[in-house]
Amino acid sequence: MNVGRFGVVAAIVIGSVTLGAQTPKPFPQPSQPPAQPAPGPAQPPRPATPATAAPAADVPTEATLGVPLYPKAQFITSYDAGRGQRFYLFGAAAPFADVVTFYRTGLKQKGDVLFESPPTHQFETGRFRDETMAFPPSVTIKDYTWGGSPGYPNPKKGAPERFPTIIQIVPLPPGTPPGE
Repeated sequence: MNVGRFGVVAAIVIGSVTLGAQTPKPFPQPSQPPAQPAPGPAQPPRPATPATAAPAADVPTEATLGVPLYPKAQFITSYDAGRGQRFYLFGAAAPFADVVTFYRTGLKQKGDVLFESPPTHQFETGRFRDETMAFPPSVTIKDYTWGGSPGYPNPKKGAPERFPTIIQIVPLPPGTPPGE
């Protein structure tokens, strides 16, 4: 398994594994005096949003992603992958095997089984370049019903309530020719 493939696998697994956090250190440290805010007009608080999440208006299309989208797949969110790349997550209300078959046909390749438990399949869609990319351009599909799980919760609180299958797409970085 190459480093790029490991990174993609790590990114998809992060969404399904809760890691134990270290005990945070108090800030400021007891030996440091508390910082005084600079005088000025009070600013109204801003709503908290993940800095890496894409705005809802930026729903990607097949043209912007460079790969076909599974029919009726719902855009969930996207995250900064580094080096000008993004991860795009879609939920599918279809079984894992159906989604894998769709991408096998649409991308005209067999792809690779990354894990048998939970079932995770990846299709590379471009050549990985270590000097310009954080992750290989790819489509990764994961079965969220494995082991009796009810599926990936729909964060938009719509239908379906849970997605059996999640599709992660990492397109070519902007400005990279498709054959690269």
